[in-house]
Amino acid sequence: MRIALVPLLAASLLTGAPAEASTDPSPVAQTRAFVDDAGADPANADADDPAIWIHPKNPSASVVLGTLKEGGLAAFDLKARQLQQLAVPAGGRFNNVDVVGDLAVVSDRGRDRVRVYRIDPAGAAAGSRVLRDVTDPAAAPVFSASESEVDEQRTAYGLTAGRDPRTGVRWVAVTRRHETRVALLRLVDKPGGTVGTAPIGTVDLPSEFRLPNGKTWSPCGEPDERPQLEGSVLDAAHGVLYAAQEDVGIWRIPVNGAGFGRPELIDKVRSFGAPQRFDEATEECVADGPDPGFGGKWLTADAEGLALADGKLLASSQGDSRFVVYDRAGAPRRDFRIVAGRGTDSVEHSDGAAITTRPLGPLFPHGLLVVHDGERRPAATDPSGEELATTGFAFVRLETAVR
Repeated sequence: MRIALVPLLAASLLTGAPAEASTDPSPVAQTRAFVDDAGADPANADADDPAIWIHPKNPSASVVLGTLKEGGLAAFDLKARQLQQLAVPAGGRFNNVDVVGDLAVVSDRGRDRVRVYRIDPAGAAAGSRVLRDVTDPAAAPVFSASESEVDEQRTAYGLTAGRDPRTGVRWVAVTRRHETRVALLRLVDKPGGTVGTAPIGTVDLPSEFRLPNGKTWSPCGEPDERPQLEGSVLDAAHGVLYAAQEDVGIWRIPVNGAGFGRPELIDKVRSFGAPQRFDEATEECVADGPDPGFGGKWLTADAEGLALADGKLLASSQGDSRFVVYDRAGAPRRDFRIVAGRGTDSVEHSDGAAITTRPLGPLFPHGLLVVHDGERRPAATDPSGEELATTGFAFVRLETAVR
């Protein structure tokens, strides 16, 4: 998500203070818990990715959006109270969300579409209906050539949005599930106030890598799956897309109105280069030899949600539930955890993140960081007492996290 960092925060980031010298932040608010179960309300709701929309006249009435996969799309006020929840269309599964202007764009991985919602400032200020579906009814799949190919579920996955700084054209970059492809689209206004997409270009990231010892390595996965990307953020003003390849690391990809340039891998996960094999009996990857030590030092796979703060990149190190702050060139500066606070839960295994440094009233006078929490505690349970997957979103004062 796109933002501009206030000078005080930027100066603090540049100090490169080690994590142990900092106090880990806590959420000041968190959304209701969502439960990935058919009996929950909404059913099969699995929180994943947030975005922040800034109200143009009243920042205190700004809204946080969050995808819930089969549970649809939800809108929250700055106290994390739910304002609205929209169901997915038939066969839909909402993965990532971002905001460009007054539009929220969502990757529907169930149907391989980009869905578009108009944000209503009056509804946000009134604390009521915020979102209206304006998706072009004739919207084509992002990656699939046919509806039967959509059913194979190699579909739209990660998503980020922005504007071409030269023309103002609204961009949407989308990654593909189980593949290494990234697509760049433009949003197109259609009759009746609907919004569709048109392709600009694609880029394919590597699925295998040459190691310093001369060997070729590929991340472990099921035999028919390539190392996919999800977390991504556009630094449109500087013509860059940052994208996280989950079992590989973070890529810096030039972007312009004609498509993508040559990708550069700016950091690797710790397990990069470590030999593994897929165990069909357990359907898991297991070690298959000693780790040669070619990986990075900061990210524990999966590399996940990305957000920008004035050229400083925030990344979710999902495997160890930490967040890493980089400079624009990819040099790591510090890391931190989000710990439990007074009446709020800690954050584990975070997927998505969003940042704004705009003052948002008394609750967030120096800006807001919103993150997905992959393990909300206490977890919901089924009638037998077994824990169910329980997730949500946590709201953190920016100055307590990015310092």
